[in-house]
Amino acid sequence: MIRRLKYIELPDFKLKSGKVQDISVSYQIFGRALHTAPIILVNHALTGNSSVTEWWSDLIGEGKVIDTTHFTIVAFDIPGNGFDGVIDHLIFNYQDWTLFDVGSAFAKALQLLKISFIDLAIGGSIGGALLWEMLAQQPELFGTIVPIAADWKATDWIIACCHIQESILTTSSKPVEVARQHAMTFYRSPQGLRYKFKRSKENTAFKVQEWLGFHGVELKKRFSLPAYRLLNQLLSSANAAIDRDENIVATIAASQTAIELVAIDTDGFFVADEDRMTYGLLKEERDINYHEISSLHGHDAFLIEHDQVKKILFEVIQNRLSKTSKTICNNISTLQRI
Repeated sequence: MIRRLKYIELPDFKLKSGKVQDISVSYQIFGRALHTAPIILVNHALTGNSSVTEWWSDLIGEGKVIDTTHFTIVAFDIPGNGFDGVIDHLIFNYQDWTLFDVGSAFAKALQLLKISFIDLAIGGSIGGALLWEMLAQQPELFGTIVPIAADWKATDWIIACCHIQESILTTSSKPVEVARQHAMTFYRSPQGLRYKFKRSKENTAFKVQEWLGFHGVELKKRFSLPAYRLLNQLLSSANAAIDRDENIVATIAASQTAIELVAIDTDGFFVADEDRMTYGLLKEERDINYHEISSLHGHDAFLIEHDQVKKILFEVIQNRLSKTSKTICNNISTLQRI
């Protein structure tokens, strides 16, 4: 998967904090060649990466809802996420960074790729929050955005969770492992853990404890401490409306982008009630829909409930993109058989 990575170098990249540094943005393109088909941007989640056809393989690929035979899929790595394994590409001054800066870096990368319009953009968790940030910065960039299990700002709850994560990453002797274990408790739900484990044991240990340990070890194999600290900082900084006194209505007033909000009923991280409030704020002002995934699994349901996500995305593609793209109009019958 690393062999498919391409790079865009951004020398003297200026952060909102005023700091200037050289950064590298890695990316991958799947499906049709760039500028030959409708473009779909997919933003990855906190510990994800640009290999979207792997971690979302049920949804992206040949003959899938996001069909690589009909679309061009673009996926960037959040700078400093460490996916390419190049130490020089890590970002150690993580406290200077905000999600605004990632949106700005993606904007420059898109400009260098000569992409001025994206038909559809999808993002889960921090990837969805990043869509809001990009929309605030580039009101005319998107036809439709689909933030999934995400919000336009970090709530007090998310800030609190990230604060504890930062404390673990700073003080623990096994920072990535322990932070991941802690994170799994708010990525999943109490109902989901009860359903999965039923208080069962393996020898003397509860299986839920072994499961947490497994996830900690597995993340440590593929995610570095600097990358985790940066992504945690970015998540806690999310606020697409910061320059408009936290008024999201005013922030995106100049945009004609359609918005398809997707929440999860048991999400204990980006809670569904926040998306419902956002929908209530915007429904009189713009073209927006609200969808809710029903699941036992909490926040991670957007990576688990593939059938529900597939149905929502199919409806979005059919109802949004088919109005403007002959390519998609001609293939709706194919999509309906998926």
